[in-house]
Amino acid sequence: MDVRVTPTPQLSGDIQALSSKNYTTRYLLAAALADGQSTIYYPAHSEDSDAMRRCLRDLGAVLEEDDTKIVLTGFGGSPKLVPVNKQLNVGNAGAVLRFLMGIASLLPEVHFINAYPDSLGKRPHDDLIDALGQLGAKITHREGKLPITIHGGDLHGGAINVSGNISSQFLSALLFLAPLLKEDTTIQVTDDLKSKVVVGQTLEVIREAGITIEASEDLMRYHIPGNQHYQARTYRVQGDYPGSAAVLAAAAVSESDVTLRGLTEDSKQGERAIVDVLRMMNVPFTHEDSVIHVKSKGKLKAVEFDGDAATDAVLAMVAAAVFAEGTSRFYNVENLRYKECDRITDYVHELRKAGANVEERQAEIIVHGRPEGVEGGVEIDAHYDHRVIMALTVVGLRAKQPIVIRDAHHVAKSYPIYFDHLKALGAQVEWLDS
Repeated sequence: MDVRVTPTPQLSGDIQALSSKNYTTRYLLAAALADGQSTIYYPAHSEDSDAMRRCLRDLGAVLEEDDTKIVLTGFGGSPKLVPVNKQLNVGNAGAVLRFLMGIASLLPEVHFINAYPDSLGKRPHDDLIDALGQLGAKITHREGKLPITIHGGDLHGGAINVSGNISSQFLSALLFLAPLLKEDTTIQVTDDLKSKVVVGQTLEVIREAGITIEASEDLMRYHIPGNQHYQARTYRVQGDYPGSAAVLAAAAVSESDVTLRGLTEDSKQGERAIVDVLRMMNVPFTHEDSVIHVKSKGKLKAVEFDGDAATDAVLAMVAAAVFAEGTSRFYNVENLRYKECDRITDYVHELRKAGANVEERQAEIIVHGRPEGVEGGVEIDAHYDHRVIMALTVVGLRAKQPIVIRDAHHVAKSYPIYFDHLKALGAQVEWLDS
């Protein structure tokens, strides 16, 4: 379905932030890898987290859920593929695919289908495929892309290398897998490591589950003792900064009096940087006791920001910068090109349609702000990408004429009630039949 976004000069209200998708998927996997029952309070509900639930059931985990929690009985280090056809469908969830490629290597044969050929089906996984091969898995694939079939079951530890230049998710997949191997494993990250903050989240969750991992200070080298066992635990999922970044950007570009609850100040989510960036843009707000209160006049100034530590908030930051006084620069963001779409070229193209003055470099987005607003009055393409949808909506709220975002229902990948939350704040958004 499409969404029409009508310019909305004022936003006000009080909403509760969603639970973190990143922590939910990691807690679900850690719980499934444990023997016994774990409880996860306040899990996220989105297409990505639902994909992890579905696949873990297919691997033998038992999940019971109510309004506030999931009780999960894990399969430990012995997953057993339940579907007769040996297939797993991760939907459009790249992190879920990559984490489960690691765990699937413990099994004789698992086939990951290509349910989204125009999105996840285009994303490369060569670096993880190569690393799993070093551990003894045999993998067939289409030039590093889905569909992918893993022939595993006889893995060994040892010294392996993995590139972190495209995505940190490859490393995270290995960190979940390696403790279950009989031998010790050492991992050397080659080239570069993108999104180190997210690797920190993976380590945090794995260690909460009772696993020992020795990591170098720069997160480029690891020693993982073998023959470890994940422990059943109780987890609480914190509020989600990546999705909240778009709500905060919407409040920043309008005349607003908006309160957003549930975002802890000491969170290790890199996207918490949206708070620092808005502060640099002179947006008036307070952040106390997990409550952010934005009281903006919509007047912002330009910023420069290294986006690598806050990958999933960069598009929202760019949307805010569209209306800032001066030229903003978001650099070190090349890994945005390897997401659900090319979040540099595709996003910049749609921003220009709406009237924004933006440029792209290989690893940068440069925004020449237009405080007077952009023209709007166009249809723009979401490219099947939830982050693009949310960020383009922010631009539409400050445009001079409505914009229509095609295929906006893909926002459900991470934030199914995004438009409900914006409506609660007074935004004029409405669903249209495609």
